[in-house]
Amino acid sequence: MKLENLLSISPLDGRYSKSVESIREFTSEYGLIKYRVIIEIKWFIHLSNNKKIKELPELNIKETKYLTDLIDNFNLDDAKRIKTIEKRTNHDVKAVEYFLKEKFKTIRKLEKYSEFIHFACTSEDINNLSYALMIKDASTATQTSIDILAKKIKLLSKKYAKKAMLSRTHGQNASPTTMGKELSNFHHRLKMVSNEIKRHPIRGKINGAVGNYNAHHVAYPHLDWEKIAQGFVKSLNLEFNSHTTQVEPKDSIALILGDYVKFNNILIDLSRDIWGYISLGYFKQKLKEGEVGSSTMPHKVNPIDFENAEGNLGMANANFNHISNTVTISRWQRDLTDSTVMRNIGVCFGYTNIAINSLLRGLDKLELNELRLNQDLNDSWEVLTEAIQTLIRKNNIPNGYELMKNLSRGKSLKEKDLLAFVNTLNLPPEDKKRLMELKPNSYTGYAAKLSKDS
Repeated sequence: MKLENLLSISPLDGRYSKSVESIREFTSEYGLIKYRVIIEIKWFIHLSNNKKIKELPELNIKETKYLTDLIDNFNLDDAKRIKTIEKRTNHDVKAVEYFLKEKFKTIRKLEKYSEFIHFACTSEDINNLSYALMIKDASTATQTSIDILAKKIKLLSKKYAKKAMLSRTHGQNASPTTMGKELSNFHHRLKMVSNEIKRHPIRGKINGAVGNYNAHHVAYPHLDWEKIAQGFVKSLNLEFNSHTTQVEPKDSIALILGDYVKFNNILIDLSRDIWGYISLGYFKQKLKEGEVGSSTMPHKVNPIDFENAEGNLGMANANFNHISNTVTISRWQRDLTDSTVMRNIGVCFGYTNIAINSLLRGLDKLELNELRLNQDLNDSWEVLTEAIQTLIRKNNIPNGYELMKNLSRGKSLKEKDLLAFVNTLNLPPEDKKRLMELKPNSYTGYAAKLSKDS
């Protein structure tokens, strides 16, 4: 049966395939194969540049260009050839080595020194660096989407900076805020976590079968292999890890994946809040011609983009958590548990990108319902009791909190009720005037300023 989207087991390659196009090149099987090719070729070049390795002369311009072209021009047919070789070898990394040996036959000098491909390497030397580059590139692509989302939230926070709304703590009416301020909270949180992700380095190693340079030292005992390995890892813009077993312990990767869990949790929080505001009527959703909300209730406009985002973020985090909890643990010097789960890195970033796209669609549909916001505020004058009791405290009048509690707890107060109470208070004229003029939609403190400062 011919494989097509409708036959895909994973929705990443079916229903949501277009939403993961930006990371497919990096996180697919093709991407992993290409990164392995990159590491093998660059390690070969790195060794050839070491004048103390006399058995591998320095490459000339033609030879170097040929190798860099193998990287730059690597394509799907090359990846398929490697997979064909793998059917024979039953070893995916060894298949890359054999593929490169085939390619080296084109140039006599390269063919002569082809045994220096994969020199002194174990598969994990190649894989840990390949996955490190994969995560860097996938993260960079995802950060581009994140920046677009953050910019959108920032614009909305500025747009609604002065649009007062009723807050809710524990689901109950609380002191007013503005819609802009609430959105700016999310922008600020996203920005902080995004900066953390960008700051955290990814570590790599290339030190042989159990991390001791055993084979390296036997072949060239007078070379400083730690220095050579460090130089190579750093040339890939990765941080060198000097102490490993056969596996790089992936603590740095777990840290970054954990940051993405934090990031996604913020987006879940955003999705649920917006969903709630739509439910309260604070936001309306723009209608799209031909779109259906419910199959039986024609009136409905469901907040599906935010529900979709929440669900996909949960899927992303389940995988991020499992991978980060697994890859840092290895039985003795090596087992394959990490290899199995690392193949799902693309799944994590895939679901994250789907969710970001859903949020962007959802945010574009929102229209603020100012009438509903004002209605809630006008029906909730009891939220001003915080302000009244604070001025009572300021003027050292005893039991200010208790006075307001007796007046308002569990009750819905009208404007006249509060004004009548304020008139009974022995306050300085300026304080009493301030309270008499105060309204729920003006009791927002620094909210407008904070909306613009995030």
